[in-house]
Amino acid sequence: MKTIGLIGGVSWTSTVEYYRLLNELTSQRTGGSHCARVVLYSLDFGEVERIHHEERWEEATKLLVEAAEALKAAGADFILICSNTMHIGADAVQKGTGLPLLHIADVTGDAIKGRGLKRVGLLGTKFVMERDFYRKRLEEKFGLEVLLPDERGRNVVHRVIYEELCRGVIAEGSRTAYLEIVEGLTQRGAEGIILGCTEITLLLKPEDISVPVFDTTRLHAEAAVRMALEEDGC
Repeated sequence: MKTIGLIGGVSWTSTVEYYRLLNELTSQRTGGSHCARVVLYSLDFGEVERIHHEERWEEATKLLVEAAEALKAAGADFILICSNTMHIGADAVQKGTGLPLLHIADVTGDAIKGRGLKRVGLLGTKFVMERDFYRKRLEEKFGLEVLLPDERGRNVVHRVIYEELCRGVIAEGSRTAYLEIVEGLTQRGAEGIILGCTEITLLLKPEDISVPVFDTTRLHAEAAVRMALEEDGC
């Protein structure tokens, strides 16, 4: 079994979900009392949040590379960044460490193509929705049309992520607001919805939504377990 290196703390609420999923999925695939081999480098999200909102992306990338180097020294065989937004520095992490990096947008794109869908709605931080490092990857690598909420909807999604979900706050009013935004995307032709922030899975569940839901946290964890167990023939 390979050792999974997690760059977490972005935020801790979704990192907990990653850890739970990695161990549950490993146990399901291997049986008995087995669990995942994981090393975790947890960033201080207060620091990361300031960097995000000041758009100091070079500094964010430096934090990621330092974390990945620490994971490599601790024995990680490959790296996961437990955040869609922080994948803005994914290429630098892989180049800086020489370790494989399992890209969250790639596993999501593969899942969408596997369902035969072409047009999907994307929820995430404003950085994920509005900058092209994530959306463009889905469009160019997987041939997808990616729909975004309108400006008001993007602001709502972004605010709830940083002010509530990253702090462990789950509010019914925010769930209702998100579902209204999702309904708007489906009315515009979205055949599926990407939960493009690893915290959104804490608020929305697939059964809440009438079209296929692509939970990037779960998809990323599932792909990591497959990668970790590959040499065992699993």
